[in-house]
Amino acid sequence: MPGRTPTDGGDGLMATLANRIDSRLRRGNPLPTLADANEDISRPILVPSWRYAALLSVVIAGVLLGGAAWAWQIYRGIGVAGINHPVGWGLYITLFVFWVGIAHSGTLISAILYLFRSGWRTTINRAAEAMTIFAVMTAGLFPLIHLGRVWYAYWLFPYPSQRMIWPDFRSPLVLDVFAVSTYFTVSLIFWYTGLIPDLAALRDRFRGWKSKLYGTLSLGWQGTVREWVHYRRAYLYLAGISTPLVLSVHSVVSWDFALSIVPGWHSTIFAPYFVAGAIFSGVAMVITLMVGLRFAFGLEAYLTEYHFENMAKLLLLTSLIVGYAYAVEYFLAYYSADPIEQESFLWRARGAYQGPFWIMVFCNVVVPATLWFRKIRRSIPALFVISIFVNIGMFYERFVIIVTSLAHEYVPSGWGLYTPSWVEIAILIGAFCWFYMWFLIFAKLLPTISIAEVKEHLEHGKEHGHAEAHAGHPGEYE
Repeated sequence: MPGRTPTDGGDGLMATLANRIDSRLRRGNPLPTLADANEDISRPILVPSWRYAALLSVVIAGVLLGGAAWAWQIYRGIGVAGINHPVGWGLYITLFVFWVGIAHSGTLISAILYLFRSGWRTTINRAAEAMTIFAVMTAGLFPLIHLGRVWYAYWLFPYPSQRMIWPDFRSPLVLDVFAVSTYFTVSLIFWYTGLIPDLAALRDRFRGWKSKLYGTLSLGWQGTVREWVHYRRAYLYLAGISTPLVLSVHSVVSWDFALSIVPGWHSTIFAPYFVAGAIFSGVAMVITLMVGLRFAFGLEAYLTEYHFENMAKLLLLTSLIVGYAYAVEYFLAYYSADPIEQESFLWRARGAYQGPFWIMVFCNVVVPATLWFRKIRRSIPALFVISIFVNIGMFYERFVIIVTSLAHEYVPSGWGLYTPSWVEIAILIGAFCWFYMWFLIFAKLLPTISIAEVKEHLEHGKEHGHAEAHAGHPGEYE
């Protein structure tokens, strides 16, 4: 858009951008140019918008609500939460497992699909990687919140001290510290490495202190052949290192449950079951975020039906695995001939928590089954609704696994029910707002789509005649 400046009105620029994309598609030219990629992807960073400011204000208010509830819990004690005997793990651990699961698809999309050279990851990998970072940051809050006396949190970490108190290294709770911190560190390095060429592009677009800031963060990137060779090699190695973490981190989280003797937990299926569920919920969150980015920033030429259909296929695949795991759980309980195990699973479906159980089944098995239809897979509004249902279902899955097993163990005199308190609900709201706050800040400061990779694929498409091959499918340049 020649002649436009970063100080033009945000809403007018968004409308102009959308009109330009529409006119480009009507002319039968589905592929943006290299200059278009630079302009379109960096536009949200350059342009202020009152809608963005209003949404950021809402999520910050939610974070303050959650922070106030946590402060009240610290002041009054952990008793203000609904946690009781026998349910010692409630909403806080449910949210910890939920957010660790959300973090998984970022590495899946970025690392595993990169290793398999799946071109469609190009426009969604950056936001997925950022989602990984912010989801781990959110998950890391809940062991501290659940601890109650948070000022003793340093007791959890294995380090040499004069107290000579060491955690039990055989405990999966200690392994969680190593697994999650390693996953966060590698994911952060992987994300930052992919950002370096784009930070250099932003350095060249800005002037003054912003140019110096982005220039410092880009580590002096000049785009020489030597730099690209080393960059590609480093990115490949990091992708190879990150891939096993997808399997290891949530497997370790599943051991928090599987290594106990609680009915409904002591099962060897938990590791693959948790990994599949984590990818399932993570892909759903990616769809939710990408639909929002597409709508808010006018990125229709880059986030096309083709990309969403591929994510929908991945969502359908993991839904089938999760549904199969549900069936296997019940079969194993039946085949074990253990009356306590059988009673535990029957109580899930017919007891006091049958509502969350059937919501879980409906959202995770029935709703995603609509993705068998291509029309649904290519309908972005339908995918947005399905992704919301999936994340509701995955939250209830964690809740059902944790609460129903603890509430209905071996001895009937020890059975009890758990209901979250208003403090826990406020912290739940604050956690979601915390996650979205960081994602909104990211979307305003850094490119949500990899400029370098999009331009590479655009050039590749032109060289191989993909523009003509995909003329009937706007944006499918991979």
